[in-house]
Amino acid sequence: MKTTDTPASVPAGSGASVSKVDVPSTAPAKEKKEGNVLNVFSHGMLVLWAFMVVMPLLWAVMTSFKDDNSIFSSPWALPDKLHFDNWARAWTDANMSDYFLNTILVVGGSLIGTLVLGSMAAYVLARFDFPGNRFIYYLFIGGMSFPIMLALVPLFYVVNNMGLLNTIHGLILVYIAYSLPFTVFFLTAFFRTLPTSVAEAAFVDGASHSRTFFQIMLPMAKPGLISVGIFNFLGQWNQYMLPTVLNTDPDKRVLTQGLVQLAASQGYKGDWSGLFAGLVMAMLPVLAAYIIFQRQVVQGLTAGALK
Repeated sequence: MKTTDTPASVPAGSGASVSKVDVPSTAPAKEKKEGNVLNVFSHGMLVLWAFMVVMPLLWAVMTSFKDDNSIFSSPWALPDKLHFDNWARAWTDANMSDYFLNTILVVGGSLIGTLVLGSMAAYVLARFDFPGNRFIYYLFIGGMSFPIMLALVPLFYVVNNMGLLNTIHGLILVYIAYSLPFTVFFLTAFFRTLPTSVAEAAFVDGASHSRTFFQIMLPMAKPGLISVGIFNFLGQWNQYMLPTVLNTDPDKRVLTQGLVQLAASQGYKGDWSGLFAGLVMAMLPVLAAYIIFQRQVVQGLTAGALK
């Protein structure tokens, strides 16, 4: 029978040292080197992407404070001074204040309606089993894939027959219907990740379905509501096709229509500085909303993965 030979003990004071077992370090060093190369490449791509996104925004903001001659003579140079009259001219002369107010009314009303109706529908589809549950859910999914271009002509006649053409509330209703499919799809998946024990405890304590939803489940779904609210806000704020078809009244134009009108009229006059000022005005609310709620957006998107 073979036995493992124990190494002979080294006498103390002999000056000989016991050699440790050599562990091959080639593989960890190679993996570390490959990881460093991958990190450098990924960080380089992120820096490049950030540069491509941020630079046009910074250039537009910088150009909005220049005069027309500086825009063409030195487009990449800093402005000699801040021409705030560009913003004043775009706000008053180009009626950007009226367009801004109309956009806030339309987007604010449609965003509230979309979140309330979408969260209620998503909660029922996620929490209750009833005949036709999956069929209704897939109808909402199908609404996401339906091209809005195909519905413009019949939508125009429907809104016109209802007497809602060229009205703020008519545009709000269309925006709500346009945003509901994605909202229901997003929030249904989010409500399924929430624990059912809290709702069951509320039912045991005598709470009704509506009270359980509004006072317990809806506050728990706050990250998801903020995330889908940001997405809907971006889509509704930048919507151009629907208001162009359904809102032809010059006094009720939204911001996207006003920017197109400003580009068409100011382009012949050569007021490019006023045009860039109006563009930055339309861009700032969206940018500010995302900067303020960016942490909630990330929490809402990763909530299902962290369950």
